[in-house]
Amino acid sequence: MIAPFVDAAWLADHLDDVVVCDVRWYLDGRSGRAAYEGGHLPGAIWVDLATDLSAPASDSEGRHPFPTPEAFAAAMAARGIGDEDTVVAYDDDGGAVAARLVWMLRATGHEAALLDGGIGAWRGPLSTEPETRQPATFTPRPWPAQRIVGIDEVAATGDVLIDARAAERFAGAHDPYDPRFGHIPGARSLPTREHLGPDGRLQDADVLRARFAAVGIEAGVDVVSYCGGGVTACHNLLVMEHAGLPQGRLYPGSWSQWSRDPDRPVVTGP
Repeated sequence: MIAPFVDAAWLADHLDDVVVCDVRWYLDGRSGRAAYEGGHLPGAIWVDLATDLSAPASDSEGRHPFPTPEAFAAAMAARGIGDEDTVVAYDDDGGAVAARLVWMLRATGHEAALLDGGIGAWRGPLSTEPETRQPATFTPRPWPAQRIVGIDEVAATGDVLIDARAAERFAGAHDPYDPRFGHIPGARSLPTREHLGPDGRLQDADVLRARFAAVGIEAGVDVVSYCGGGVTACHNLLVMEHAGLPQGRLYPGSWSQWSRDPDRPVVTGP
């Protein structure tokens, strides 16, 4: 399978061999579609996190529940992504958002990678022409049970539980997105955007392994990753794979589900 990250030089050489997907989305409500229309990689199609990669938000499931396999397949097919296509996705957030698409595809056996550094790493011209592809055949595949955990399993798991959100949200800073503030008991803070260097690209693999080791993650350790809504948690899992660590599992409901259940305990502090 293709590596979880590719660089801009690799993509430039393989632009005609892959489906490039722009997955820009903003927690503050800005329009990812407008960002795409303002300039995107040549040939890139836009993928909507809210409708293509998520089921409708709810108090019981969180802000970005996983869609059914059938709904995900229908969205990919409508965008022109087929069973045999290789996808390279990007955003303008170091891959923290586009990771959701890449993880979903890789977890179901498809070829997909993140563009390291996102749109900022691309040195060629950008296009403002919307791109579409002919509908394709994308076969529904079940979400693999060994790669995903639900809310009850998170509460009972003995795995290392990592939180991909910014440290201040982990510690309990108030935000407008969720009804309670803090983190799941036993979780360890590992902000995924801190895997990136000043240029927006991944730090060296040895630096990444040291960051994981600092929260108890090494070979042979089982890991569950969560975040606010099950999006940036995917980035932590892809970075783990890039660093040569075992595949972890995703808690899709994440804090947005956990915090909406008043019976679930909450911890604050670093």
